[in-house]
Amino acid sequence: MTELKLLALDPEDLQIISTYVQDGVVRVGDVGFAERDNRFALLLNRYAWEVGNSRRSSGERRRSALHFDRVQAVQATGINLEATDGALELLGLIFEEQAAPGGFITLNFAGGGTIRLQVECIEARLADLGAAWSARVRPSHDLETKD
Repeated sequence: MTELKLLALDPEDLQIISTYVQDGVVRVGDVGFAERDNRFALLLNRYAWEVGNSRRSSGERRRSALHFDRVQAVQATGINLEATDGALELLGLIFEEQAAPGGFITLNFAGGGTIRLQVECIEARLADLGAAWSARVRPSHDLETKD
């Protein structure tokens, strides 16, 4: 098993990390902002999309850490950060530039919840922590648009 280690310093890099964390499951208690260190971090059980999954296999999940440096402020919407045993499904990351190279990184979760990070610049890291196991199900998304 090869452990994934990625660094994002620009919007294109961040989009790559977003692809790897799509459908990651996050426990609310594993999310935190170290204001003194200007670091926002979370632990997640990410679905390993890069692993060759066959139709007969549900794939695998891997324990991973995702953190963002140079974070100035954090705002959560639609997420109860006090419900530490709650679970969230991470759908992706989006960067909105304002006062380059700074801006906002938004973590979008299933159900409409978001965490918005105000950052001086993009500096994000994703690293697998070693644990991997068979996934119960392969995530799927309804791609059909509704009028």
